Amino acid sequence: MDPKETSRHSSVLIIGASRGLGLAIARQYAARGARVIATARGESAPALSALRHDHPDTVEIERVDVDDPAQIDALATRLGERTVDLLFVVAGVSLAPVDEAAADISTEDFVRTMTTNALGVMRTVERLADRVSPGGTIAVMSSGQGSVTNNTTGGFEVYRASKAALNQLMRSYAARRASEGRTLLLLAPGWIRTDMGGEGAGLEIDEAVPPLVDTVEAQRGTPGLRYLDRHGATVAW
Repeated sequence: MDPKETSRHSSVLIIGASRGLGLAIARQYAARGARVIATARGESAPALSALRHDHPDTVEIERVDVDDPAQIDALATRLGERTVDLLFVVAGVSLAPVDEAAADISTEDFVRTMTTNALGVMRTVERLADRVSPGGTIAVMSSGQGSVTNNTTGGFEVYRASKAALNQLMRSYAARRASEGRTLLLLAPGWIRTDMGGEGAGLEIDEAVPPLVDTVEAQRGTPGLRYLDRHGATVAW
């Protein structure tokens, strides 16, 4: 899809858009003509503010920390009766070194990783689902490392576990709310060179995000849950 082509999702809410993947996704949707509500966790989000400056009529910024249920509820209240075609939850953390065994991570870092990557994401989905239009899309940033089947090398143990937990929780969500008919996506973008992905990652963000957004766009109107890579191929659970 050409970045200038009109998005099939005319309005999008991106949770975790102050930097990295979330910011790049917000830029893509702004370029494709969508109305974008992009959230940051803290007050300082200069790159996101610059995007709003470039698209003053179509980009707005909200604040929410997915680790804080009260902030999620407050965002839902501020949105009021507004609906969006796409809710895309990107927020996530990776706190342990790649080769650290799960048993060696601090309890604090383990809890934070699980809370942000699994519980916080699902709380956000649950509380904001009613702000997604009927026939709309709920997309969640998972990872190929969340695949139990494909874990043949180890590494990133707690991060992998958090994404596998997220995948399982989304399956439960999809089963409970199957009658709603929304498109539900778990997305594995690949190992991308961001602050979280690190310098050793094989993909530049500008390589990975356009096809990822293309995949989200192509799935609109297909109900049920899918676990896909950035090119739309199914990832093994």
